[in-house]
Amino acid sequence: MVIELISLLYGHSLRTILSSTKPLILQTVGLLRPKMKKAVLLAAGDSTRMLPLSANQPKHLLPVAGRPLLFHTLEALEKAGIEETLIVYGYHAEKLSESVNSQTWGKGRMSVSFVLQKERRGTAHAAGHAREFVGDDTSLLMNGDVMVGPGCFEGLIAYHESGNFEMTLSVQPIDDPSPYGVVAVKEGRAVKLIEKPKKEEMVSNLVNVGLYAVSGSLWAAIDKTPLSPRGEYEITDSIGLLIERGNVGAYTLPSWWLDVGKPWDLLEANKQLLSQSSKSIKGTVEKGAVIKGTCIIEAGAVIRTGAYVEGPVYIGQDAVIGPNCYIRAHTSLGKKVKIGNAVEIKNSIIMDNTNVGHLSYVGDSIIGRECNFGAGTITANLRHDNQAVESTVKGKRVSSGRRKLGAIIGDDVKTGIGTSIAPGVVMHQGSRTGIGVIVDRDVGPNQLVIAKQNQTVIDLDSSK
Repeated sequence: MVIELISLLYGHSLRTILSSTKPLILQTVGLLRPKMKKAVLLAAGDSTRMLPLSANQPKHLLPVAGRPLLFHTLEALEKAGIEETLIVYGYHAEKLSESVNSQTWGKGRMSVSFVLQKERRGTAHAAGHAREFVGDDTSLLMNGDVMVGPGCFEGLIAYHESGNFEMTLSVQPIDDPSPYGVVAVKEGRAVKLIEKPKKEEMVSNLVNVGLYAVSGSLWAAIDKTPLSPRGEYEITDSIGLLIERGNVGAYTLPSWWLDVGKPWDLLEANKQLLSQSSKSIKGTVEKGAVIKGTCIIEAGAVIRTGAYVEGPVYIGQDAVIGPNCYIRAHTSLGKKVKIGNAVEIKNSIIMDNTNVGHLSYVGDSIIGRECNFGAGTITANLRHDNQAVESTVKGKRVSSGRRKLGAIIGDDVKTGIGTSIAPGVVMHQGSRTGIGVIVDRDVGPNQLVIAKQNQTVIDLDSSK
């Protein structure tokens, strides 16, 4: 009766109401309360597209806005009322579990457990590891490298439970859906899912974002899922079997969504999260330093005289910034990072224990842990023809889709003074450059790049 009155009040059908942001309003006033208490995160993949940043850790632990990307998801799940979360892990499993278990989630209100996917045989195979955990209950299921904005989990839960679907897909309209799974929707239900469609198969601009509400029927569908042409069991094929039964919902997310699959996706995730952050200054800001906008400065960090910090910015514990440097918006600096005199950092992520020496510039770049930039190191971030910068993913040069993109640099990289790095260059873990080197192509792990030069010595004493 209450729902009928609400439908009359808004002048829409119940399904229309629940596919918008209104479920959040209804939950707030206590008219709809989510019953779903479980979530499953698929985080077992080898993270090869994120190399070299993921060489020493799973990509789910790579930092955005000062915390591992997986931590942001776990916090949002807890806020949505989830009480039990299962992480399906594999690559660098111990590092992932140690990092997650070092935290208390929701002040103890949410428990986190793990199950190992020993063989990586596809997303349906991974999801099948949650069968015992979920059982016949309903649960959220999502790819561990997916990030969503405020209200998405709450809205999906409300939509799924009110519609009495056996499964619900989350969808989002985007300009170019061709690299994703495209979903055709009719009256709030998914009626077709086409992976990476050809032009003639483009049934909509709605893409499957990798976030689902599932029930026990998924396990039977996984059991019937055949091997894909690339030799894996794909969750999208399992979903297709359920769509044929006619009761799979389609929920349009009310906020932003990101598939963090490539290194530069971290920059966009960092930007989104910093943009919704709150100001917090726990460190020391010396007289003569300028802090503008929303800045998070953790305990033990020191912002020295003459530094100009323009938020939103995150500065980690025990970092030392300046003197006389410029930290621009959407920059995230990890623990014990040191930024020297006359350095400019713009829209970049710099991870723990990295030093950027004086007179350097880092723009639109991702820099790993334990790196050291010699004085005058410059990362170029713009092509002269203003075309999208290309970078390397799994050994192939691909377009980043970004007009500005600097360097992708792994852990423990050292540059000599006066090093210049071209846009989109990848320097793998342990690599080095000598003095005055121009790096215009990728550098492999533990490689040293030096400059060849011809020298002529001229005797300035004409009397000799």
